[in-house]
Formats: sequence, structure tokens, C-alpha cells
Amino acid sequence: MQLRLIPQETGFFDLFERASSNLMVAARLLVETVDKFDALAENAQRMKQLEHEGDQITHDILARLHRSFITPIDREDIHQLASALDDVMDFIEATTERFVICRVGEANSHAKALARVILKQVEEIHQIMPQLRRLREDSILQHCIEINRLENEGDRLFRVAVAELFTSPDNLLELIKWREIYELMETATDKSEDVANVIEAIVLKNA
Repeated sequence: MQLRLIPQETGFFDLFERASSNLMVAARLLVETVDKFDALAENAQRMKQLEHEGDQITHDILARLHRSFITPIDREDIHQLASALDDVMDFIEATTERFVICRVGEANSHAKALARVILKQVEEIHQIMPQLRRLREDSILQHCIEINRLENEGDRLFRVAVAELFTSPDNLLELIKWREIYELMETATDKSEDVANVIEAIVLKNA
């Protein structure tokens, strides 16, 4: 029988769960924003606050990492996971900010679809976080597979959205504006996949 000693330091896991909870609020707010655009200004301000909260959580994780001699998982994995979660938050916030800067009057169906893919990915991430404490391989990996599938769906939606822009390229400003917004949203799905890849590496390394 193999004895596996894991330090009983729960602080990192607590912070990762806080980060995913904050991300959940942000992803839900993104969907709410694209569905109800008349609240864009106040939602963008709220999103900025959530992004600041995410930055603080990331800072707390890295500060704890600096202070800790023994960690429950590899130090590099903790750093990568904290950074990956922060990246997802950054691109969600950047999307709402771009809506404001570009003076978008209404979200279209492509933006709404991409926002829902982001939310579904974040929901999967949120379900994973409590399981990291026990490194339940089968369950965690199933969530990672779903996040990856959703990233592929995000890629497909992005391609369709961009292709539609070029069907009537007369308004160059609109084309540039919406392409940039789609790219931010698609990158958010990529960053969610990065989170899944980091988690998958952690699970397999500690199996």
C-alpha cells in the first residue's frame, strides 16, 4: 500500500474557491449584460469591481505562496492556476469595457451565444474547485473535458460571427468594433481552457 502524505494546508484551496466564486459572478453578469443592455454602464462598473476583487485574490494566493515552505500541490502549479483564473476574469471584464468604449447599443446573437459558452465553462471550473482538495481524478477530468469541448464550441461561434461581418463589409467601423469584441470573448474561452489544462496536469501529476 502506497502512503501519500499531503500537507494539510487548506488556505490555497480556500482562495481558489473564492476566485472561482468571483468568476461565477462575473460570467453571470456578462450574460445579464448582453441580455439587458440598458444596464450596461452600471454592469461595466460592477464588472470592474469584480476584476479588482479577482486581482486581490490572485495577490493573496501569490503572497501565501511566497510565505509557504510546504504547499499541498507544486508551487508552479499554484502559480499557473492563479494566473489562469485571473486571465479569464481579465478578458470577461475587457469585453464589457469594450462594449462601453465602442458605444455598442445592443448585443447581437453572436455575442449572446459566446457569453453563454463562457458562463458554462466557468460553471465547470466552479464545480471543480472544491474537488481539488481531494484530487478526485475521474470527476475533475470529466469537467476538464467539457471545458475543452466548450472551447471548441466557442471557436466555432467565433468563426461564424466573423464570417458574417464580412458578408456586408461596407461599415468598416462596425466590422472592426465587433471583430475586436468577438476576439475578446473567444480569448476568454481559450483562457478557460487554459485553466482546465492546468487542473488536468495537477490531477495527473498527483494521481
